[in-house]
Amino acid sequence: MKKFNIRKVLDGLTAASSSSSSSSAAAQPGTPRENDAVQETLQSEHFQLCKTVRHGFPYQPSSMAFDPVQKILAVGTQTGALRLFGRAGVECYCQHESGAAVIQLQFLINEGALVSALADDSIHLWNLRQKIPAILHSLKFNRERITYCHLPFQSKWLYIGTERGNIHIVNVESFTLSGYVIMWNKAIELSTKTHPGPVVHISDNPMDEGKLLIGFECGVVVLWDLKSKKADYRYTYDEAIHSVAWHHEGKQFVCSHSDGTLTTWNIRAPAKPGQIITPHGKQPKDGKKPEPCKPILKVEYKTTRAGDPFMVLSGGLSYDTVGRRACLTVMHGKSTAVLEMDYPIVDFLTLCETPYPNDFQEPYAVVVLLEKDLVVIDLGQIGYPIFENPYPLTVHESPVTCCEYFADCPAELIPALYSVGSRQKRQGYSKKEWPISGGNWGQGTQSYPEIIITGHADGSIKFWDASALMLQVLYKLKTAKVFERARGKEEKSGADIVEEDPFAIQTLSWCPESRMLCVAGVSAHVIVYRFSKQEVTSEVVQLLEVRMQCDFGDVDSPDPGGEQTPTLPVPGASSSPQEVEPPTLLSTGSNSSDGPRDNIPCLQVRSSPLKQSPGYQVELVIQLVWVSGEPPQQITSLAINSSYGLVVFGNSNGLAVVDYLQKTLLLNMGTLELYSPSEPYQRQPCSPRKTRQPSGALCDSVDGSNASEDRCKSPTSGSTSPCNSDEERKQKFIEKVKLKGRRFSKTVASDFDAKDVSFTRSRSSSVTSIERESREVISSFHFCESFPRKTDTMVSPCLLVGTTQGSVMMVAVSLPPGGDQRMQQPVGVSSCGTLVRLKGGILTMALLDSTATLLPPSYEPWYDTNASDEEKERSRKRRPASPPSSHEGHDPQFAVLCSDKQAKVVAMPSQTRIYKHNITETSFVLRADVVQMAGANCIACFCANGHIMTLSLPSLRPLLDVNYLPLTDMRIARTFCFSNLGQALYLTSPTEVQRITYSQETCDNLQEMLSELFTPVETPEAPNRGFFKGLFGGGAQSLDREDLFGETAAGKASRSLAQHIPGPGGMEGMKGAASGVVGDLARARIALDERGQKLGELEERTAGMMASAESFSKHAHDMMLKYKDKKWYQL
Repeated sequence: MKKFNIRKVLDGLTAASSSSSSSSAAAQPGTPRENDAVQETLQSEHFQLCKTVRHGFPYQPSSMAFDPVQKILAVGTQTGALRLFGRAGVECYCQHESGAAVIQLQFLINEGALVSALADDSIHLWNLRQKIPAILHSLKFNRERITYCHLPFQSKWLYIGTERGNIHIVNVESFTLSGYVIMWNKAIELSTKTHPGPVVHISDNPMDEGKLLIGFECGVVVLWDLKSKKADYRYTYDEAIHSVAWHHEGKQFVCSHSDGTLTTWNIRAPAKPGQIITPHGKQPKDGKKPEPCKPILKVEYKTTRAGDPFMVLSGGLSYDTVGRRACLTVMHGKSTAVLEMDYPIVDFLTLCETPYPNDFQEPYAVVVLLEKDLVVIDLGQIGYPIFENPYPLTVHESPVTCCEYFADCPAELIPALYSVGSRQKRQGYSKKEWPISGGNWGQGTQSYPEIIITGHADGSIKFWDASALMLQVLYKLKTAKVFERARGKEEKSGADIVEEDPFAIQTLSWCPESRMLCVAGVSAHVIVYRFSKQEVTSEVVQLLEVRMQCDFGDVDSPDPGGEQTPTLPVPGASSSPQEVEPPTLLSTGSNSSDGPRDNIPCLQVRSSPLKQSPGYQVELVIQLVWVSGEPPQQITSLAINSSYGLVVFGNSNGLAVVDYLQKTLLLNMGTLELYSPSEPYQRQPCSPRKTRQPSGALCDSVDGSNASEDRCKSPTSGSTSPCNSDEERKQKFIEKVKLKGRRFSKTVASDFDAKDVSFTRSRSSSVTSIERESREVISSFHFCESFPRKTDTMVSPCLLVGTTQGSVMMVAVSLPPGGDQRMQQPVGVSSCGTLVRLKGGILTMALLDSTATLLPPSYEPWYDTNASDEEKERSRKRRPASPPSSHEGHDPQFAVLCSDKQAKVVAMPSQTRIYKHNITETSFVLRADVVQMAGANCIACFCANGHIMTLSLPSLRPLLDVNYLPLTDMRIARTFCFSNLGQALYLTSPTEVQRITYSQETCDNLQEMLSELFTPVETPEAPNRGFFKGLFGGGAQSLDREDLFGETAAGKASRSLAQHIPGPGGMEGMKGAASGVVGDLARARIALDERGQKLGELEERTAGMMASAESFSKHAHDMMLKYKDKKWYQL
């Protein structure tokens, strides 16, 4: 254990990033002496950064595949990502380096491998037998574009159709091309005079592997004989083909066409279709052809042993169904069911009992991949109900606007939230178990509870159980229930400051121990919630309206370096709590056309009784009101403390402290008034601000006037303004991110737009932009028990206030005694002036004791206010009493303060700086948190330039600095958050949460913690051919493809056609995929398990063969004894 003191502070500094980090430490009068040095246990060896898991719905899905034996589902996306799903809690993410769209996926069924075909004309073989899948081989086509792939069951030869109409064959074991090629002109010969178009379908006859069915886009289908290398039959239809499906007996197939028709063909009757139907076409009475419909994009034909076959199709609706949602049609016998989907259909698959194509399929479910959802339909129940989805795919149900992560929560929290959340579940799901049930959970030892809270654009808040690298929704809270909803545009009040998503969550503050929750919405409203297990009905929602205004305009920014320059105080810049105007409990505002709006809130609280289910229930609603025609400013910071019964919030006008127990406003103070009259910083009064137009909801833009255009767009996409250079766009993007308060686009739903447009040039004047940038905004709060003034010798309740100009102010809180007096006597709140100044805006603050142990804010343990008196008393008796502390001769506390530029540690109560570290000079910190790690504490920072850093406490030594993720989207800026024990997360896309760890211990154990996709399962037995089929040559015909496609028979393919690229996922590359000894042990254990399984199977088969041999011997002996004495004519 190493000691750090002021003489050796610089010794421990690591080499910081040349572009982003510099550090300094300076001795101050209050620096700890040699014998008072704090022992620091955290070293750089405790830190390592790596991704852990990705949750949520795959963003922009493009393809899907299913392994019917392993029961694993794979989904590919337009960005080259692969998501694999098994049973609940088993999921995996991997990424193609090229980022090209995945156009098709094919499992090597029960082999633990997957083939992916990409839009850049490459195919890849993935090894799924390891915890983190890796590519074994790749093949890049140079001259032809891939359009369709087909891998027959238990075959190693992959058919690849191309845009030119040719078919190439690849050996999936070696990933080499065969010399056997089916050329388009040989396939169609003289059946058509023009090129047939790309290959849209390939499949082999279920009963004859030597016959290959090839579908061309123009409408031509060819049955190709692989042995004779010629076409047996050609089937021609005058409408383009989208998909083809076989009957399992191999005697007929169905084609879906672009005019909404289905054609059924008998393989030996190519002249015309056996049947033509238009499932959604209106049948004319005069016998004419039905009106054309939309294309049927896909059809599947599945047979059952005991009933009619199923025909499942997507598309094909009539053109007159304008505005109708996408539908999946299930045709079974004479019934046709049309199932409406919430989003457009990307792909669907019918799940069947057997993997063999030549047996009765026995379909039991349909997996439907939608643009923003995954639905599984139960075909075995009347009405086709859907299965309850166990995956956390509803992160994006409404766009995420803020996110918080809590690790090592109280153990009873997750069961409590689950118990109230389980009552919210929908009814009517299928009663069967989820059919995608493959894989096994990880064996990790990480057992502490983790909770993620997401705030959404529709005002909802979701609590997620994130323990053990899984994610499951626990409880959903709808904050919009508190307000009246305008039914139409004519009913909207003119007081709204946002047009869309007026209930969107801006920020939240949660106390896990007391379960108190406080949320701030985009319409300048704050709601305080209390957790209860009892259902209650509130006759009247408690409402408090607050009038926040700033009498002074923008002020000159004090010296950002934090140097103190004594000047004269500003007259009237201070205010006492007594001068605060009393709270207005009833709205007395006017909204007449004669004068400006005044005293009007942005939303109307509901007047009817509010039924509140068990869970979070409204304690108090606080609304900011319009002031003299000016809309209330959006709330930028928020904090709640259950021990004090206080909630505090701030914006660009100042801060307000509310007693939510007494439902009163205690303090309403402008930012300038927080500075004491003798403040040594220069403050220049300015003219009052002019009335501004309402700003857009959670706006990213520098000026609110262009909120409708200036949304959360990626700076990497194209720009609508030709005069904007890349450098200008980058600079504007950085300026927007620097506007704190987590303000973002007018409608966060724009995150879903695939065609994002880059940031447009701000139309505001440069003066307005500069004024807003220089405006001092409240950016951070921290409740604590400390020394409000230098002369104090006893700790007392305090509030630390941080601003965007780097000031940290101290506010003293005077609480009345507990019990009934707490509800009767007022709480005293008074500003004590500035504690310290930092460069940049304040992000986070914390308090340490003299041993550098974190002093968390005090809290009141949870008890149910709606429970019986006996339960309340029992809860209250358990509440711990915190003994008052004092200091004798030296500073017993350290205040840790971090801005977007630097961090400082200040001794308390002497208020002397003892450590300082400049985190970044060229960039700025987006998120900083004081977190617990390996039994100690540190500051974790995420910079806009992509660096993730950690600093030791209290000496601020750099421990980790990794260039991880350059900021490319506002979504990352507003959702990135750190948690205790080395965990962090952010929204990597509008639908997906990416979790990372900066803990070396978690990285070392990651292989054990991750789930396994592949589990050894015996392949089902092939269907019995039957005696007569075997005798007379019926049943499935096998084919030795090696004789046809091997190098000896077919020769070598042209080298220029495709380039083979060995992947990192071979056995020699697996060591890189899994880190450390743990990964080697895991691989060895998996190999032993597989070997033991195979040995066990071999032993069972041997025993079975021995028993069969004995039985045969016995029967033969009996037959010999029976017939040995009989003559030939007696037989």
